[in-house]
Amino acid sequence: MTLRIVIADDHRLVREGLQAVLAREHDLDVVGLAEDGADAVRMVRKLQPEVLVTDVAMPGLNGIEAVRRIRAQHETVRVLCLSMHGDQRNVLSALDAGASGYLLKDSSGEELAQAVRHVAAGRVHLSACLMGVVVDEIRARNRTPPSPAALAGARQLLTLREREIVQLFAEDLSTQEIADRLHLSGKTVATHRENITRKLGVRGIAGLTRYALREGMSAVEPPTRPRGAVAAEGGGA
Repeated sequence: MTLRIVIADDHRLVREGLQAVLAREHDLDVVGLAEDGADAVRMVRKLQPEVLVTDVAMPGLNGIEAVRRIRAQHETVRVLCLSMHGDQRNVLSALDAGASGYLLKDSSGEELAQAVRHVAAGRVHLSACLMGVVVDEIRARNRTPPSPAALAGARQLLTLREREIVQLFAEDLSTQEIADRLHLSGKTVATHRENITRKLGVRGIAGLTRYALREGMSAVEPPTRPRGAVAAEGGGA
């Protein structure tokens, strides 16, 4: 059986390099190359591959958010995340979102191909150096029951659309730029922002940006806006 694969990475050279590596395998067929998370969601919907191989840190809609959306819509599609970073936050966020594997980008082409086969078969594949991260987290979760505050927070999780908007604000897009990208009205985006800040208990764009960075929703440190520009975006909301 030949496995159909979509690759998502915001760097063209990386996308094409991964495609070339997998093309050497007789049982693997790269059917699509996506530029970012949103493109990956669209391409998976159209092509229905067995596996999505995606970078984690991408602008617009990052890999972890793309995983969450794809797994919600396509339960049979398996996802393998790739990243230069093996920190606990990113690894656990990817797995919690529904990824079946997490591979560091310094892995060999042979391991990449094997990881694709593993996740397609319903198995979990992690770079060897990441196993301790996952084991430690499993032990911690078994040892520490969720607090009432954590349970209350779980009920206040942002929707997929709200998470997408948080990431775009964190990447320094204006309300109108976000509206144009998501095909919404500026008023709708502003309403989403008000709902998000209320749920999170933060103030303005700066608060949303800090939340996005803390939660691993964005790896981008936005440039500092002039004070007036932040105020125009509702910095005191």
